[in-house]
Amino acid sequence: MDLSIIGAAAINGLLLGGIYTLVASGLTLIYGVLHIINFAHGSMLMLAMYGVYFLLTKLGIDPYLSVLIMVPVMYAAGYLLYRFVIGKFSSGKDENILLITLGLSILLENLALMFFKGDSRTISVDYLDRMVDLGPAMVSLPKLISFVTAMVLCAVLGLVIQRTDMGRSIRAVAREKMGAQLVGINVEHVFAMAYGIGLATLGAAACLLMPIFYVAPSSGHAFVMVAFTIVVLGGMGSFRGAIIGGLIVGLTESFGGLFLGESLGQIGISLIFILILLFRPAGLFGVQR
Repeated sequence: MDLSIIGAAAINGLLLGGIYTLVASGLTLIYGVLHIINFAHGSMLMLAMYGVYFLLTKLGIDPYLSVLIMVPVMYAAGYLLYRFVIGKFSSGKDENILLITLGLSILLENLALMFFKGDSRTISVDYLDRMVDLGPAMVSLPKLISFVTAMVLCAVLGLVIQRTDMGRSIRAVAREKMGAQLVGINVEHVFAMAYGIGLATLGAAACLLMPIFYVAPSSGHAFVMVAFTIVVLGGMGSFRGAIIGGLIVGLTESFGGLFLGESLGQIGISLIFILILLFRPAGLFGVQR
């Protein structure tokens, strides 16, 4: 096979993996702090994508500028959702949180079906068909913008977690909840912040996805299943693992589509998921117990 084709597949895989990384980083943050899997992750991404769609079609706001609206809106939604629904009704039990987030997922998808029907919706922007020459491949400008922005946002999120007082509080609660309470940290507030930040990443991801993808009531499933694989691959709760895992999964999907056909491209992702569970359940950067 021509090396230029392989190079093009590698570039496209990395660009796709960058967006996957952003979706997975929110999921791994929620797990790292709350130690639960957020089953509503895909549905909240779908909701954010509809938000971006209507901001463009109703108000004329470019999807990339929508990030200035969607990120704070999704953060506020996540904070309030945890503070007044998940945290309030879970009674601090992880199994209750899982059931509540699963119920939210089902509720949101059915509400989306009721209000938006089952039709797929796409957006049209002036730069949609513009291409950029990256040597081995010509890639669409929206894909390149989405990749660069996703990587920058992941770096900013990492800095926030590592260098700010809020980030130190989040890390303290993630490591030892009881100890954090003893030194005066409001644990429920930190939980709500972590959940809000996790959903804020979905708001950003929705803005990056809409120029190159579509939205439908079930569109969140495609990304959340990949995000779960990335979190398991990189290690539950590991940001570094989410970034590396996202790029690996993006490359796997791209090369799978190249060698097996587009309809079978994600078989490699399922294979990675199975192999990680069999040989390194803690993931690449997770801690073996």
